[in-house]
Amino acid sequence: MTYFIDRRPNAKHKSAVNRQRFLERYRKHIKRSVEEAVNRRSITDMERGEKVSIPTKDISEPVFQHGQGGERSIVAPGNKEFVEGDKIRRPDGQGGGGGAGEGGASNQGDGMDEFAFTLSREEFLEFVFDGLELPHLQRKPLKSLDEVKMVRAGLARDGVPSRISISRSMREAYARRIAMRAPIKRALREAEAALTAEERKDPVLRNPARISELKAEIERLQKRIEAVPFIDTYDLRYHQLQAQPQPSSKAVMFCVMDVSGSMTQHHKDIAKRFFLLLYLFLEKHYEKVELVFVRHHTTAREVGEEEFFYSRETGGTIVSSALTLVKKIIDKRYPPSQWNLYVAQASDGDNWDDDSDTCRELLVKELMPQLQYYAYVEITPHDHQSLWHEYEGVAEQFPERFAMRQIVEAGEIYPVFRELFKRRLSQAG
Repeated sequence: MTYFIDRRPNAKHKSAVNRQRFLERYRKHIKRSVEEAVNRRSITDMERGEKVSIPTKDISEPVFQHGQGGERSIVAPGNKEFVEGDKIRRPDGQGGGGGAGEGGASNQGDGMDEFAFTLSREEFLEFVFDGLELPHLQRKPLKSLDEVKMVRAGLARDGVPSRISISRSMREAYARRIAMRAPIKRALREAEAALTAEERKDPVLRNPARISELKAEIERLQKRIEAVPFIDTYDLRYHQLQAQPQPSSKAVMFCVMDVSGSMTQHHKDIAKRFFLLLYLFLEKHYEKVELVFVRHHTTAREVGEEEFFYSRETGGTIVSSALTLVKKIIDKRYPPSQWNLYVAQASDGDNWDDDSDTCRELLVKELMPQLQYYAYVEITPHDHQSLWHEYEGVAEQFPERFAMRQIVEAGEIYPVFRELFKRRLSQAG
């Protein structure tokens, strides 16, 4: 059995394979450090790497050493404190501690700092989004012929040298040689048999002219056999390629944010961080995902990313305007038969009294039958608002595809996000 060992060096001339083994071995420690880093810094800073520290005791290797028990005979240097027969007090076991690495300041002893290393941006995001995915992602029929894969479509006698089928060409050549040589070999065997029979005759009955004729015929047939080419252009076969449409997993995420007057700047900052985290998550894991940004107060508008996060426009609150706009966009640009549809909504839950009922009706009758997943986060430190109570009815009817969570402080964004987009058991395989 042949083994291939990857010894390609990384940027610091260290084995990349060993680094991956290290990350896997101490995955629990690294993941805990990454989660602490996410809660410690802003979401907008998440695209850079992170410095991770692992306690020295967790990376130490087992060693063998002599114990303190047993009888020992030693010769110690003389001193003024002890005499023969005195018992020496056993050390307290802290002789190696108290140094720079542990136990605080000390004027004696040695120690070691925690082992620290830096995760790259890709490694950091891999740990941040470990175990997360878009729920209920399905393969949809082909939207267009833009996404294709070149596949083999049989063989042909014409083509370019780079696509030649060597095995098939050799089989064709072998079959041709057999077919062309078979009648010649048969005639050769008959001529050789006739020559043998003629040479075995009595010298009186032997015909020298016939013998010469048969020898000439045998020589001619042997030359014809040798003249059959080993391979001919007629034998060559080439692989043919054709563009085959490929089904793809395509998804669109609608980011719906309340920017009404009841949403304070603190609420908006939390919502922005939630959507930024969502954006990084989608960008990291899915290539075929489109984002649609919808802001709303009394009216809703589809906006770009810059305006979605930084516009100062405000007003009252009518949430149904955003849901109606989402439905219109789906009908116009994203047919459910071809797209996986997701909605993530952030709001403080405050809404016009009669409008919450309208939102529930829109979700139950219009949106949820078409959506793969709907995630609602309510950003409020107080009791739930009317919108939350109406959404509870939606969650009861669609328990697998409708999720709602509350966020009070910025530190809860990451745990709530992981809860909303954690990998389901049915999809883990």
